[in-house]
Amino acid sequence: MNFFNNHKKLFGTAALFFIGLTVMVAILPAINNQQHNAPLPGASPLSTDARKGKAIFVANGCVACHTQQVRNVDMDKVWGSRPSLAADYAAIHRTDFWRNTATLMGTERTGPDLTDVGNRQPGKDWNLVHLYNPRAVVKESVMPAYTWLFTVKKEPAKNDVVVNVPAGFMKGADGKIVATKEALYLIAYLQSLKQTPLPDGSSAPAFLYKSGKKTVPGNPDAVPELDGKALFAANCQACHQENGEGLPGAFPPLKGSPVVLGDDLEKYVDIIMNGYDARPEYGAMPSVGTNMSFTENEVAAIINHERTSWGNNGKKVTPDEIKKIIELVKSKAQK
Repeated sequence: MNFFNNHKKLFGTAALFFIGLTVMVAILPAINNQQHNAPLPGASPLSTDARKGKAIFVANGCVACHTQQVRNVDMDKVWGSRPSLAADYAAIHRTDFWRNTATLMGTERTGPDLTDVGNRQPGKDWNLVHLYNPRAVVKESVMPAYTWLFTVKKEPAKNDVVVNVPAGFMKGADGKIVATKEALYLIAYLQSLKQTPLPDGSSAPAFLYKSGKKTVPGNPDAVPELDGKALFAANCQACHQENGEGLPGAFPPLKGSPVVLGDDLEKYVDIIMNGYDARPEYGAMPSVGTNMSFTENEVAAIINHERTSWGNNGKKVTPDEIKKIIELVKSKAQK
């Protein structure tokens, strides 16, 4: 009983017990993880601008609505090419000595997952318009407009980044919308979010609960025609819009487009795979097809959807002819 009546022995023992448990339960496992988990080969550290952008991402509460974790369920395939691994987060360190806001995996998806957004939506022009007013590019968006990250100038300087905001979303601004350094830092962070490919020979974890594979009636070995509308919605609609009319001053229309309806398939496929810079009339289009590793079947499905929608009446294409053009475009790009 003397032990329980002696506060020095009692609290000293409790402190030692607590410290011992902390070492065994928290510190030693953390050291073990650091020794056995390493970033994937080819993983790129954040640039100085991206690190500043990460701090802005945290300060503005973006982590409350966006996750950065691709779960191993089939429904998450739209967010990345594979489920997330421990190695994806191994190079992330404390923000500083006092703060451990490092791994922004998040817990809620009010907005889309951002694990691979640097590949899904790499275009700076789209990201800046979206940041200034999300409803300019996604009508149903509930994301707030971050207009305080921009300024208005009647005569932008030579090095200013002017944002092509559609007239209906200018909010009475008298002049040009110019991105501040903070906006550019935030975009640099978003563009850095890319899944690192696994080393050659490594197999990615399988997505669970896969839906049954569709087959062609009477020919189970044939590849079924892909849903061009769904592919367009996932990869193209954010800029060119559901109605195919684009956004005046920002992104070109596909409705009645001479590229979409023309006979120059090589140019058409090259734009899908490698992007196109139509400045100053429109923002630059990123290399969507290459970033998303489109196959000839996916490119053909998108082209056929664009050529037969919104009143367009273009000639349909086949995956075989698109495959030849993709190979030609790749060979020219390598020269």
